[in-house]
Amino acid sequence: MQYLHTMVRVTDVGASLDFYCRGLGLQEVRRVDNEAGRFTLVFLAAPDDVAASGGAGGDFLTKGGAPMVELTHNWDPEDYQGGRNFGHLAYAVEDIYAACKRLQDCGVTISRPPRDGRMAFVRSPDGISVELLQKGAPLAPAEPWKSMPNVGAW
Repeated sequence: MQYLHTMVRVTDVGASLDFYCRGLGLQEVRRVDNEAGRFTLVFLAAPDDVAASGGAGGDFLTKGGAPMVELTHNWDPEDYQGGRNFGHLAYAVEDIYAACKRLQDCGVTISRPPRDGRMAFVRSPDGISVELLQKGAPLAPAEPWKSMPNVGAW
């Protein structure tokens, strides 16, 4: 058995790509527009995972590929509540403070700031909770993060 991806439904591909790529730093590795099914699939992976798997070419999606997020955009509007949601995505980051600052610069609210230098939570434009974890040892507590309160839910 091999883990392939986690699918999240999105309502605005552009806003979602801004969040996941420009904000979080993921890379788009494949896109499928299905006219007959009226949907778009965008597969994203972390840069270190893409490099470790040998790049985005060939059988990247099914053989030895990186863990991915599949953004699914159904062209016809739907209400994504109840059983069509889930807990959160989690990513290890090199510098949690830099990652949170980059997301803030994209207009993202840091719901659970990295006061401990180890963990933070944010939400995508569609309300998907994303956990950021510091790679290795936690960073030393630093402002403005250590004084920031929690905002909303994650």
